[in-house]
Amino acid sequence: MKREITFASTFEGQLHLEDGSTISIGREAGMAQPYDLLFGALASCLYATFLSILEKKRITIGGCRIVVDGEKRTDPPTTLKTVHLSVTVTGSERKEAVEKSFALATKYCSVYQTISQVAKMSWELNFE
Repeated sequence: MKREITFASTFEGQLHLEDGSTISIGREAGMAQPYDLLFGALASCLYATFLSILEKKRITIGGCRIVVDGEKRTDPPTTLKTVHLSVTVTGSERKEAVEKSFALATKYCSVYQTISQVAKMSWELNFE
C-alpha cells in the first residue's frame, strides 16, 4: 500500500498512483488540498464498504452522492472536531435495508473508524 508523493520547494506536489496517474496537490485551482484528500478517502472507503455490504445482501442501488463537511479544532494540533456526511442514495426501493447496510458500513470502514478516533462522526441518509 505504498504511494509516492513528490513536492517542489513550495506546496505543490504530485501523488503518484499505482496505475501511473497522478493527483496534483497544492493551493491552486484544480489541485487537491490535504482535507480534500482526507474527505475523498473517507467518502470513497465508506462507499466501497457500503457497496460490498449491499452486494452480500443482494441489494442494488442506482448510485450515491456523499457530501462531507467537517469542523477543525482551533487549538493546535487542529485535528478534526466534527465530521458530518450527507448521503443521498438513488434508485432503491428497499430503504430500510439500505439504511441498515449504510450503518454497518460505518462500523467496517477503516477510514471512518480512524477519523472517529479524533472527531465526532455523524451521518444522514436520504433517498431520491
